[in-house]
Amino acid sequence: MKSSFTFDGLRGDLRFDVAMARHTSWRAGGLADAVYVPADVEDLALFLRRLPLDVPVTVLGLGSNVLIRDGGIRGVVVLMRDNEAVVRTEDDGTIYASAGLTCAKLARFAAAQGKTDAAFLAGIPGTVGGALAMNAGCYGGETWNHVARVETVTRDGERNVRAADEYEVAYREVACKIPHKSSPEFFTGAWFHFSSGDASSVEAAQTDIKALLAKRLASQPLEWPNAGSVFRNPPGDYAARLIESCGLKGLTMGGASVSEKHANFIVNPKGAARAADIEALIVQVQQTVEAKTGVRLQPEVKILGEAV
Repeated sequence: MKSSFTFDGLRGDLRFDVAMARHTSWRAGGLADAVYVPADVEDLALFLRRLPLDVPVTVLGLGSNVLIRDGGIRGVVVLMRDNEAVVRTEDDGTIYASAGLTCAKLARFAAAQGKTDAAFLAGIPGTVGGALAMNAGCYGGETWNHVARVETVTRDGERNVRAADEYEVAYREVACKIPHKSSPEFFTGAWFHFSSGDASSVEAAQTDIKALLAKRLASQPLEWPNAGSVFRNPPGDYAARLIESCGLKGLTMGGASVSEKHANFIVNPKGAARAADIEALIVQVQQTVEAKTGVRLQPEVKILGEAV
C-alpha cells in the first residue's frame, strides 16, 4: 500500500505497516496498512480530503475498547490522541474538549472549574472521541447526558458542528439521525455542559475523582493489558456477575485469561496473547453464559480487521 498514495504539505505523521499491538491497550493485533497521527483537526480534514475515497479509514483513540485481529487492518488508522488535544471553557459555560483528550483529563479540568457531575469520566480508560462514539459511561454517569453539541469531520474532509439532538443515543450506542452522504463521519470534539456548584465544589469534585480512581484500582485488573469491560451489562443485571456465576474466572486460552479480579475483563498478563486467543475467549464466555443462564452477552469491545 505504501506506494499507492503520498502527501505533501501535511503536518501530521504518516507511517506504513504499523504493528497495532503498540496502539491497543490489549497489546495484541496485526499490522495496519498505514497509520496517520494528525497535528490537529485542520490537518486531519486536509488529510482526509487528499486520501482516495476508496481507502478505508478507522479512527482510534487509546485503543482501549477495541480488538484488532492478527491479520491486521486495511486502509489507514487515524490515531486521535493527547498530542493534539484541546480543552477550554467557553463563554456560554460549556467545556470544549477535542477528541484526542483523555476522559480523565476532561474530568480533572471540569473539577478544577467546580463542575460537580463530571467525575465519572475519570473512570473511562479512553479518549473523548471514543466516549462520544459509544456513549461510554461508568459509576452511574454517561457521556451523552452532558453533550451540548459535537464537532465532526466527514470521510471527504468536510467539518461540521451538530447539535446533540441530531443523534440517537442509547446504552453504548450512538448514531446520527441524518447520516452524511459520505458516511462515515468522525467525532473531532464536543462541547459539554456540567453542573456548577458553590465555592467548595472544586475540592469536592477533586475528592470524588480520587475516590472513583481508588475504587477502580481496587476492583479492576489495571496491572495487566486489557480493554476495559468486554461485554455490555444486560438489562437489570451485570455481565461480571453472570460470568462469575458460571465459574469462568481464570479461564485461559493461549495467553489470554478471564480476570480473577473482575470477571468482565479479559487480560493479557504476559503480553503474549494473540488477538485470536482473546477473540476465542470472548466467544467461549459468551457461549457458556448463554448455555447456563439463557442470557446472550453482547460484546462492548469492537472487533476490527482480518483474521490470519
